[in-house]
Amino acid sequence: MFKNSPVLRKIFKHPLGLIGMVIILFCVVISILGYAITPDKTKHANAINLPIALLKPGSKIQFLEIGEAPKSFGNFINGETESVKQIAITSYQLAKDTLTVDLYNGGLATSLKEKYAISKIQPYRFISKTFWLGTDGLGRDLLSRLLIGTRISLSVGIVSVILSLLIGTLLGLMAGYFRGITDHIISWLMNVIWSLPTMLLVVAISFALGKGFWQIFIAIGLSSWVEVARVVRGQVFSIREKEYIQAAKVLGFGSWRIMFKHILPNLKSSLIVLAVANFGSAILLESGLSFLGLGVSPPTPSWGMMIKEYYAYIMFDSAYLAIIPGLAIMALVMAFNFIGIALRDALDINIKS
Repeated sequence: MFKNSPVLRKIFKHPLGLIGMVIILFCVVISILGYAITPDKTKHANAINLPIALLKPGSKIQFLEIGEAPKSFGNFINGETESVKQIAITSYQLAKDTLTVDLYNGGLATSLKEKYAISKIQPYRFISKTFWLGTDGLGRDLLSRLLIGTRISLSVGIVSVILSLLIGTLLGLMAGYFRGITDHIISWLMNVIWSLPTMLLVVAISFALGKGFWQIFIAIGLSSWVEVARVVRGQVFSIREKEYIQAAKVLGFGSWRIMFKHILPNLKSSLIVLAVANFGSAILLESGLSFLGLGVSPPTPSWGMMIKEYYAYIMFDSAYLAIIPGLAIMALVMAFNFIGIALRDALDINIKS
C-alpha cells in the first residue's frame, strides 16, 4: 500500500506518527458512521429525558418505547427527526388492554405509576439501555453527543485548513514571485493580521459573519492563512532564482503557469506540514469559541460547548461531564501534533531512514 510513498512509510514507522494516525483514523471512522453507531439516533443526539438526568457512567435503565421512527438514508446522515417516545421505567404490569408502568424516579422510595391503553400506544416495546458515559443535565446520552461532536471538530479542521491553504498559498506565491509593490502590499496585510491575537481576530470575524456552523469554519480559515503565506513567500524567493525557473521564463511561459506548474509542486512538503499544524490549531480555536458561546448553535453537539455547559460540575461528583470532552479535544489535537512531528522527521534530509 505504501510502496511508492516513502513519507507515509516513515510516518507509520515513527512511534508518535503511528499513534497519531490511529487516533485520527479512529475519529474519521466515527465521523463517517455517525448515527449508525450512536445509541441515541435522534438529530444532534438531542433526545431530552429529564427523569434520567445526570446518570453515572455504566447506568442501565429500562424503557417503554412507544412509536417507530421512519427508516431512511437521511437518518444515517442527519439523524432521526421523528423519534420514538422513550419513558424510563422500573417495572410494568399487563392486564387485559391496559399497561401499567412504574416510572423511574432516580432511586427514590416513592414511585409514580402511569396507565396506557394498549390499543392506543401501538407499536410499543420494552428495551434496556446502558449509558456507558452517563447522561448530562438534560438526560441526553453523553456518549452519543461525544461521537457526533467528532464530526464538528474534523469538519472545522478540514474546511478551515483548506481555506487557509488556498488564501495563504495564493498570496504567498504572488508576493514571492512578483515582488515589488505586490510584495509590499501583501506583506503589509500579513503584518497587520499577524499583529492581532488569533482568538481576538476569530471572535471579530465571527461577530461580522454571524453565529452559525459555516460562519465559524470561515472565521477560523480567514485567521489562519498568514503563517502559510509567510512560509510560501520565503520559499518562493529562493525557488524563483533556480535555473529551471529562469529557463521557463526564457521559453516564454506565463507567470501564473510558472507559479502553479513549476514552483507550487516544490512547496508540497512545507504545505503538508503547515496543514497538519493548522488542523490542530483550528480544533482548539473552535473549542474555544464554543466555550465562549460563539461557536455552533445548540443543540449541535460541540466538545467546547459541552465543556462550557458543565465545567461547573468539576467541583462535584459529575466532573466527567466536562472532563471527557476535554480529553477528547486533547487526544485529537495531540494526534495531529504527533503527525506533525513524524512529518518533520520524515522530511528532514539530515535524519537517516
